[in-house]
Amino acid sequence: MKGMKRFLCLVLAGFFLPHYTLFAGTGEGVKAWIATDATVPIQAGKPFTATVVLDLQPGFHTYWQYPGDSGLAPKVTWYLPEGWKAGPIEFAIPHQFSESGDMIVYGYEKQQLLRATITPPKDLPKDKIFKLKASLSWLACKELCVPGSADVALQVPGPTWATDLDWASTSVPKGDWPLSGKPPFPVSISGKNGTKLVSFTGQVGAIYEFYPDPAEGTTVGHVTRISSQGAKGPAVVFSIPWEGPAPFRGLLVEQNGGQRKGWWMLNNDFQVTDGNADKASLFVLLAALFSGFLGGLILNLMPCVLPVISLKIFSFIAQAGESPKRIFRHGLAFAAGIFIWFLGLGLLIIALKAGGSQVTWGAFQFQNPLFVVGLSVLVFLFALNLFGLFEITLPGSATTSLDHTARREGYGGSFFQGLFATLLATPCTAPFLGSALGFAFGQSSFVILAMFASVALGMSLPYLLLSAQPGWRKWIPKPGVWMERLKQFMGFPLLATNLWLLWVLQNQRGNEAALILLALFLILGFCAWLFGILSVGGSRARVVYLSLIGLLALAAIAFTAQRIRVTQPATLKTSGAVDGIAWVPYTPEALTALRAEGKPVFLDFTASWCLTCQFNERAAINVPAVRQLIKEKGIIAMKGDWTNADPAITAALKSFDRVGVPLVVFYPAGKGSEPMVLPELLREKILIDTLIK
Repeated sequence: MKGMKRFLCLVLAGFFLPHYTLFAGTGEGVKAWIATDATVPIQAGKPFTATVVLDLQPGFHTYWQYPGDSGLAPKVTWYLPEGWKAGPIEFAIPHQFSESGDMIVYGYEKQQLLRATITPPKDLPKDKIFKLKASLSWLACKELCVPGSADVALQVPGPTWATDLDWASTSVPKGDWPLSGKPPFPVSISGKNGTKLVSFTGQVGAIYEFYPDPAEGTTVGHVTRISSQGAKGPAVVFSIPWEGPAPFRGLLVEQNGGQRKGWWMLNNDFQVTDGNADKASLFVLLAALFSGFLGGLILNLMPCVLPVISLKIFSFIAQAGESPKRIFRHGLAFAAGIFIWFLGLGLLIIALKAGGSQVTWGAFQFQNPLFVVGLSVLVFLFALNLFGLFEITLPGSATTSLDHTARREGYGGSFFQGLFATLLATPCTAPFLGSALGFAFGQSSFVILAMFASVALGMSLPYLLLSAQPGWRKWIPKPGVWMERLKQFMGFPLLATNLWLLWVLQNQRGNEAALILLALFLILGFCAWLFGILSVGGSRARVVYLSLIGLLALAAIAFTAQRIRVTQPATLKTSGAVDGIAWVPYTPEALTALRAEGKPVFLDFTASWCLTCQFNERAAINVPAVRQLIKEKGIIAMKGDWTNADPAITAALKSFDRVGVPLVVFYPAGKGSEPMVLPELLREKILIDTLIK
């Protein structure tokens, strides 16, 4: 009899396992179940943890408690026996994803865990089976978003029930959960005017993320990260646009090796005094401005700007025989052109932000084919002017000498050279510049203008120093006939720039657009030749002829702009074997699927109008050693072509705190591997060392 009773208890134990789960109404792409870490049998009054598990099929993701720009957090409603209590739902540490429409979301792939503390009553009945039930609802997204729901339940035995049995159990899934207390390093939370700054010096070798968790009624923008590596660890500042009455709250996440840790950041726990807040904010602002200054300084070395830099060097040579004061004024005029352009860009970005647009560095100009056409026309006419095909002189009055007119034209030339240099610099993201502009774009209008002024100062400083230093003139050759030859020679770098712009337009709007632009160059060249012939003299007929020439040129430009505007965008050639590399077009879904499979991915965000990107392609990426390494290791080469506007690529750039290209990222093999961000300017050795890790 006793043996029969034990047998029946074993059968019941196998049926009423403490982790036994019921399923009902599971949605597409998701299977829900529940488990606990409770001891068996349940002890009266002793809390235990119940974990709700959402297993996700490949490609699907669900959302964190604050989903980000879109999505919906899962909801859990408990149905417990009388006297039982359930604590608040706790979410595991999330990940950041990009969705179409330039949106950043926070959530989970493969599996989402939600847990709560369950407390049974102290007077728990003995020898009884208890059923714990939860109703779940969620939103799971792949290409489309599908709502789902399920009722899950488990049954657990009460005190003394079959205590002589060895209960079987399934293990509770292991997740990364926020830790209690504070991180092992001091953290400062400060900021005013709708922006919160979270700053700290982290652990050596660690990577940090921040996930805001605003209450209802509070608006949060995209998080921007500024970091620099120091001997004691990375110095990190997160800038979080925060508008609303709710107290500040967010999750700071540390990734070190294969381990993720998280700590809640609350104003009440980390509040600093007003004086310290001002100091912290000032320190962060000064660090960002200095980064922008260095980026502007390095812009002078970028290939986009070199044609105009050569022109400026020529102008310094041409001015070698002039007085130091006049040379310095030329330097000031050149710097003024740089400042005017950068501050104008700052005002444009402020206006776009006020209108709700997402702004980026360089892209919002060069992704517009009409901007490329206009810049091509300027470069082409500038080159013809250097070749001597035509000259433009400012009209003088009866009391104004030709010398005075020439002086006015000279300063104006320096000013427009400064404008021209920055015009070509805008598609470049120099080292230090990307993170600095990413920080500024999320700040107030004053900070945006201050950042662009800092970049302008960095770019113009070398010319100001050269023009202010009298000793430099002894190294400059004396003026002579050779200067005219040098002036003509300087037109060829500008024609090379025009070839690049023509290639950019061809990638944007196809061969027909490139042919139309070449026809425009033919007409403008003819008009410039006629202008050069007829510009000598002062007859009324000359004025009429010049006016007709101007109207012809304007009509040709207008016709070209209209034709190119209605031309359909070209199909970007980002797939197939190119120079031995089988590129896969970037999409967030494709990258997610490859990472879910644990495959290594080499991701290159590029654009035709980005000369730094093209340099990286030819000097470091499409080289025999790298091509062979990609093939041997089975690395998937993925390209995100940003030549034309693409919200998915814009969102991906922002997820790495970048506002422009180039951006090169390597995902090592293995599920959940952390991305490795490479420098803006690549070398073959850097890329090889990264890929073999």
